[in-house]
Amino acid sequence: MIAKLLLQNTAFLVAMAAVLFVSAGTLHWPGAWAFLIASAVIGPASGLWLARVDPGLLAERMRFTAREGQPSSDKWFMLVFGVVAFLWSVVMGLDRRHGGGDAGIVPIVLGLAMYVLSTVLIMWVFRTNSFASPVVKVQAERHHQVISSGPYALVRHPMYASVMLFFIGVPVQLGSWWGLAFVPLFFALFAFRTGIEERTLRAGLAGYADYAARVRYRLIPGLW
Repeated sequence: MIAKLLLQNTAFLVAMAAVLFVSAGTLHWPGAWAFLIASAVIGPASGLWLARVDPGLLAERMRFTAREGQPSSDKWFMLVFGVVAFLWSVVMGLDRRHGGGDAGIVPIVLGLAMYVLSTVLIMWVFRTNSFASPVVKVQAERHHQVISSGPYALVRHPMYASVMLFFIGVPVQLGSWWGLAFVPLFFALFAFRTGIEERTLRAGLAGYADYAARVRYRLIPGLW
């Protein structure tokens, strides 16, 4: 499993580097190098930590294929999200090609800090919820139950809230205004997916409706 983890992380880095630098038409992009170096450390470190504290969850998250019991709407969501994320990367590269993407040290550090904070919050989610699968489904085979502690006491979908920091921090780190313009779209996509997840869990997970009545907010405490 560790070998597969490292292979997946390496594949992500190579693909991301290719998309960014080919789109940019240059290797002279300090923000992109900072992002890739950070990812080369954060990705494997997070995976190795999860392998130690919850290997079952790591194995679940390393499966990116469709699952039995996954709503068709979530399968479409994953396809659309993948396309949008790819276009986001290309657009940030094109921004650099056309004179953008020239972040100074302050935006690079700020963006990196948001990336790290996003990772820490996601690790908190993983430590709290052993059922944090990358797909929407009731995991009866893993004795799925409602989680209401930790970040789940604040919002019902803390994973998506945490990931949003990543999608804000990366274009800041890369100095890309075009990349930041995608943030409302990512928020809309995650908001849409919370609807898919809510319907699935209310219908198939005992106690979820009561939990949703207690924790009012989906993504942003005090707002929504």
